[in-house]
Amino acid sequence: MKPLKIAVQMDPLHSIDITGDSTFALMLEAQTRGHKLWHYEVRHMWLDGNRLFARVQPVTVQNIHGAHYEFGPETLINLAEMDVVLMRQDPPFDMAYITATHMLEHIHPQTLVVNNPAAVRNAPEKLLVTHFPHLMPPTIVTWDRQSIRDFRALHKDIIVKPLFGNGGIGVFRIKPDDENLGSLLDMFFAATREPLMVQRYEAAVRKGDKRIILIDGEPAGAINRVPAEGDSRSNMHAGGTPEATTLTEREHEICAAIGPTLKAQGLLFTGIDVIGNYLTEINVTSPTGLQQIARFNNLNLSAQIWTKIEAIRAA
Repeated sequence: MKPLKIAVQMDPLHSIDITGDSTFALMLEAQTRGHKLWHYEVRHMWLDGNRLFARVQPVTVQNIHGAHYEFGPETLINLAEMDVVLMRQDPPFDMAYITATHMLEHIHPQTLVVNNPAAVRNAPEKLLVTHFPHLMPPTIVTWDRQSIRDFRALHKDIIVKPLFGNGGIGVFRIKPDDENLGSLLDMFFAATREPLMVQRYEAAVRKGDKRIILIDGEPAGAINRVPAEGDSRSNMHAGGTPEATTLTEREHEICAAIGPTLKAQGLLFTGIDVIGNYLTEINVTSPTGLQQIARFNNLNLSAQIWTKIEAIRAA
């Protein structure tokens, strides 16, 4: 097929870790296939009526520390003239993030936005999963302090986390004898108007929190993330250690249960988190793990993602 014109909506390129960043892996693979890349940040995008413009820079990338990208001259483009837009800026999933999804709806699906911006807006990580309660550990999403206390009284050992956070930031384990729950709720609710997610603590996390990548609703690969000693968080940003893994029968069941919904909603590249036998999150905004899976399991999921995108554009 002819080269695709790809605009990558992401955070500043100078700030990424090229050894772990999934967007960088996608850019390298696209470039290898002969596609053309442009980079822009959300703040460089605007609507003029119903036309969506961005101030972009053509970019080439290479897997060399300190010289991993080179920009061409800045130019103004109508994003509707692109073949693909990768929506890859990191959360927080706030009103700025939501506004960006509204803006991108003006060009999708004529320009393929990965992932579908309307579905991203309607399926933030910690809420889409609640449509599959039979797959989850006991979970509540609430502003109500008494419901949190009652949940803790029932389940004893709990995890408290911000609903729209990322990277393990703000995730707390509250053990049965911990006296800090009230203070923690004061801190959360003083800082935000958003509700909290509270889940039963799953001891299986000590063996790892598995990140499974699904491509167009089908499981494609996984990495296990083992928490550091003394930390209940397994996120690699929080010091979790990646290790090779395969999918269990239960994990295949989970993927089969959620896959049709992901595919139907245009969520082409997603990453789910599984602890023991339970699905805890469905990541749709800016899923990670591609480089770790390539490193530990010798699977090039970036290539699989682009093969799927190319097939969609060719249809």
